[in-house]
Amino acid sequence: MAGMTSTERPFLNRSLAEFGTTIFAEMSALAVRTGAINLGQGFPDTDGPEEIREAAVRALRDGRGNQYPPGPGVPELRAAIAAHQERRYGLTFDPDTEVLVTAGATEAIAASLLALLEPGDEVIALEPYYDSYAACIAMAGGRRVPVTLRPAGEAFRLDLDELRAAVTDRTRLLLVNTPHNPTGTVLTRAELAAIAELAVERDLLVVTDEVYEHLVFDDAVHVPLATFPGMRERTVTIGSAGKSFSFTGWKVGWITAPPALVTAVRSAKQYLTYVASGPFQYAVAEALALPESYFEAFRADMRAKRDLLAAGLAEAGFGVFRTSGTYFVTTDIRPLGERDGFAFCRALPERAGVVAIPNAVFYDHREEGAPFVRFAFCKRTGVLEEAVRRLKSLAG
Repeated sequence: MAGMTSTERPFLNRSLAEFGTTIFAEMSALAVRTGAINLGQGFPDTDGPEEIREAAVRALRDGRGNQYPPGPGVPELRAAIAAHQERRYGLTFDPDTEVLVTAGATEAIAASLLALLEPGDEVIALEPYYDSYAACIAMAGGRRVPVTLRPAGEAFRLDLDELRAAVTDRTRLLLVNTPHNPTGTVLTRAELAAIAELAVERDLLVVTDEVYEHLVFDDAVHVPLATFPGMRERTVTIGSAGKSFSFTGWKVGWITAPPALVTAVRSAKQYLTYVASGPFQYAVAEALALPESYFEAFRADMRAKRDLLAAGLAEAGFGVFRTSGTYFVTTDIRPLGERDGFAFCRALPERAGVVAIPNAVFYDHREEGAPFVRFAFCKRTGVLEEAVRRLKSLAG
């Protein structure tokens, strides 16, 4: 167009235009403005183990990590990650060539997708999905292909036939999340075996987000995809300290994968943060070596909080789905006479003094997620009790 200047084109890259401000920022601001209890964003309101916090202080004082740490991560942390994977899952990784430390799981996801995708590649993701997945696929020029988890009884389940049908000649990668945010589903061994068989049969790469690996409840068991036949050589497994040790602000994540995949992801990661979280890496190395009693107590505490919130939501009139993992409860608002999760969540702080997240933001098929709303229970017991008290006003 004659006379057009560069300022007439939108400033934001077109591939990101659909995303805008995250729902977490919007709802957290709403919580501040209204004084509501924020059960939207998934961060704890208490710190993790004191000895791990002191380990970070010790590293700071000893001058460990105050300057740039090594690009792949400090050796102590890489060794601790490898030891953790072997001790828990029987997976052996070389700390020097098969482990990469990242600025939280968010960077691990971004670096993996930027490294492994080219424009036009299709990525199958389980819908609803963590919001950064869609943005990172877009930034890499990929095309997301959602396969929807749907309610089946008291939980959300994967339709394996739908998954198989979604694979085309353009499919490059499966993006899997278990334990699953936001639904709280933990994929079963049978479901994971079917995913593995499909990946091997169609020669697909797999990126698996397992940041909630230590938060599984009742009879659910977390089984890493990399443990299945033919999967270790094609899988990038993502882990994180934030969710396991309640230090989300430290931003220490990692990947474990074969050398060629680690090299590819590191090639992208070095141009994102280069390195991050130096002193905290030393502390997380100590955290990963905590005895099993820590993880058992952590799960028991979160399970009790899940039960408290889930029972309160049911009493308030919500339909409540079973949470087998993560620290989120997904609810159905239709029993309350509501159908629009966005409108419901935007009104809830004024109606009941509580903030939640509409699950529809995690869907391409917005109508599939419209009646579902997510609450976080990783808060102090007293905070949850007060939130439950407020929410009961919805039931009259």
